[in-house]
Amino acid sequence: MNQDEMKRAVGIAAAEMIRPKLDRETIIGVGTGSTANCFIDALAKYRDEFAGAVASSEATAARLRQHDIEVFDLNSVSQLEFYVDGADEFDARFNLVKGGGGALTREKIVAAVAKTFICIVDETKQVDVLGNFPLPVEVIPMARSYVGRQLAGLDGQPIYREGFVTDNGNIILDLHDVEIMDPKVFERHLNNIVGVVTNGLFANRGADVILMGTPQGVKTLTRD
Repeated sequence: MNQDEMKRAVGIAAAEMIRPKLDRETIIGVGTGSTANCFIDALAKYRDEFAGAVASSEATAARLRQHDIEVFDLNSVSQLEFYVDGADEFDARFNLVKGGGGALTREKIVAAVAKTFICIVDETKQVDVLGNFPLPVEVIPMARSYVGRQLAGLDGQPIYREGFVTDNGNIILDLHDVEIMDPKVFERHLNNIVGVVTNGLFANRGADVILMGTPQGVKTLTRD
């Protein structure tokens, strides 16, 4: 399988994994990006077996509606049984880097509400140490320069994502060239910088299950 085929395979695998636990009142959290889109397309086959979904971005909401899947406001939902989303990187401890598409804040909120976070990726996303993929940091616009200086002091290179505005009206600084040796501590440290909304480390709330696409098929990875 090539990378696109692996993405489709993990999307189908995630839909099949959650299907036995669906009922007419189930609301599913859905992430953002090309792999999440594969999950949405697979999930549409079962649209009559659950209530609907909470979307982590406007783009995801639009795709869900295209498949006649009802989209709920998270404020009207007390708990999500599942959150299904991709990742830009993951390590052996199920820590993730997400936010390449810029939806990290809403993704992190939806993941926090979900009982089970199923991460769907292809094998190219597995790394020994997080940081090969630039770490997105969502920032209040007026704090851009200040946060940039703080990030530069962490031995990384913050680069402003030109021409991009998040669904929340903020900007993204992508932190390049940093090795993240302790993801949980680093996540909290970044979030304590004034002006930072959140960052793309999903370590304090990492994945519960990883479905990883390989040329030989989908592997299911679970926490020990």
